[in-house]
Amino acid sequence: MKLYWSPQTRASRAVWMLEEAGVEYTIEEVAIRDPERHDGDEFRAASPMGKVPALADGDVLLSESAAICIYVADRYAPGTLAPGLDDSRRGKYLYWTLYTPAVIEPAMAEKFSGAEPNRVSSGWGDFDLMIETLENGLHGRQWIFGEQFTAADVMLGSSASFMRQFGMLPDSEVLNAYADRCEQRPAFAKARQLEPAPQ
Repeated sequence: MKLYWSPQTRASRAVWMLEEAGVEYTIEEVAIRDPERHDGDEFRAASPMGKVPALADGDVLLSESAAICIYVADRYAPGTLAPGLDDSRRGKYLYWTLYTPAVIEPAMAEKFSGAEPNRVSSGWGDFDLMIETLENGLHGRQWIFGEQFTAADVMLGSSASFMRQFGMLPDSEVLNAYADRCEQRPAFAKARQLEPAPQ
């Protein structure tokens, strides 16, 4: 299995996920910020937009961090990092796994850009509703599914950590404690070790 990766990108989520699943993989760094780079055929087949992360697992080629998390959990850790297909929690698991790209990231971008939020017309609501919903989902729980850590926590935890790193995470006891728990996981630490040291 090969992970196409670049530092300071969403590819860190994929490293975290692969480490949680305990699978063997290699990393191929992509100079994602170099407009003159020449991508290989396999990378472009896995990632038509030329973005990371992308994954090549035999004949399976895919990109997007949430898709990679879902794929790896289902193929290599079903029942542990993902509820099984017949598990009644499966729908909620998919909701929370996709909450980052569908809700958190658009709400963050809206807030960062200073755009006027519109909770009614925006599919992600707004930043405050996003935070409130995530807090409610985690209230009284160690992970989004209670005692069971899943791929959904890789997505949500990476977002909570990112927001805190950039001063966007509100003063929330629930979310800060959750970010702490995520950052203390050995697989998270492994992903962070690949990142360049802060200047």
